[in-house]
Amino acid sequence: MLKLYDYELSGNCFKIRWFLNILGIEYESVAVEFYPSKEHKSAWFKEINPLGQLPVIDDDDFRLRDAQAILVYIATKYDSSGNWYPSHDASQTGEIAQWLSFADSLTATISSARLATTFFFDFDLEKCQTGGHELLRILDEHLWFQEQQQLEWICRGRHPSLAEIACFPYVALSEEGGISRQEFAAVRRWTDRVKRIPGFIGMPGIFPAGS
Repeated sequence: MLKLYDYELSGNCFKIRWFLNILGIEYESVAVEFYPSKEHKSAWFKEINPLGQLPVIDDDDFRLRDAQAILVYIATKYDSSGNWYPSHDASQTGEIAQWLSFADSLTATISSARLATTFFFDFDLEKCQTGGHELLRILDEHLWFQEQQQLEWICRGRHPSLAEIACFPYVALSEEGGISRQEFAAVRRWTDRVKRIPGFIGMPGIFPAGS
């Protein structure tokens, strides 16, 4: 059985739990306390991931770190529909990869702002908030143009992709880092659509549509 090294309040861990739920994949969750004990930096966990970062999966002794890499692996191995990561289509996979990289930027800004405000990490809060706000502006503009083409999702096509799974959590948690989504109407419409994807689950700070 697939094993997930997990922390309940991590947006990056959440995206893995959520995608596994969408695909109906059973897994074992191994809790790793990120805060306050910083167990992810402990000696035992660094034997699993020398970078001391969550999440990590272990799938029949194949171990993989990095949330975006894990999403690609799970989609490639377990999504028989091919909808979430259509590897047969170079333009679509390239587009998804572009937004997976964007998700890493969301982690570096919005997640870092949240860590500073909620978990008291020593980050430059103003810099993180400014960067996160700019990324939301870019995403909002992109989603608005998508809507003009009658497209509901980040990437082309009628089905959501890994871009949704990767980008949604820290966008949805932005207010916890002091980054408002109030002026980004297209982003707010998109987050509502994402919450209505079958298999959606919540986490502390992220609630189902209509809550």
